[in-house]
Amino acid sequence: MAEFSDSPVDRLWQEYSSVFRDWDDLTLARWLAQTLGQIEGRAWRLSHPLIGAFRLAAQIGHDRELSFKRLATAPAAYREAPCCSAPLLPMLARDVLNHGFNCQFCGAMCAIYEHLPEPARSAVKQWAEDYQPVHEVAHWDDAQRKGVSSYNAKFEQAAQKAEALLGRAGRTIMPMLLETFPAVIWEDQDECLEVSPEDVVL
Repeated sequence: MAEFSDSPVDRLWQEYSSVFRDWDDLTLARWLAQTLGQIEGRAWRLSHPLIGAFRLAAQIGHDRELSFKRLATAPAAYREAPCCSAPLLPMLARDVLNHGFNCQFCGAMCAIYEHLPEPARSAVKQWAEDYQPVHEVAHWDDAQRKGVSSYNAKFEQAAQKAEALLGRAGRTIMPMLLETFPAVIWEDQDECLEVSPEDVVL
């Protein structure tokens, strides 16, 4: 079941999801299938409004086990996800080396980068390895922060590098992934480094 915390943002997303909760199973299943057809063939930012709506509907569909009820047929290009049998729609995030690609229906790992063909496999691995030390700056302990002349300057430098790396993912890695998946989503923000989607330029 999709879980929401009591934060203001999560309360807002819970309010957004109420429209899909009011739909019957057949209507929800058909909307999900039709939307999969609309997003096919493209790489999508996680922040895109259509993807936000789709993720909310997909999570409710997962709660209702729509993938097992087979009320609507997903476009043929989408394989079945091994995690929950829903259509495979993966998301690339910075922790892809440890946690794989995330399923938009159940939230579990739906694919691993090792199974990608070359050159996508090497590109994803290199990108994630480049991103890791940049992101870690946001989580430095007191000793690490005191070890530099200005932590604020290091933080800002890391944020700028994160913006560039996220942009690189959108420009170079996503086209490679579209050779394997019919559609793919990529995380275009880093809350820990205060990088917002509007900071990430393609």
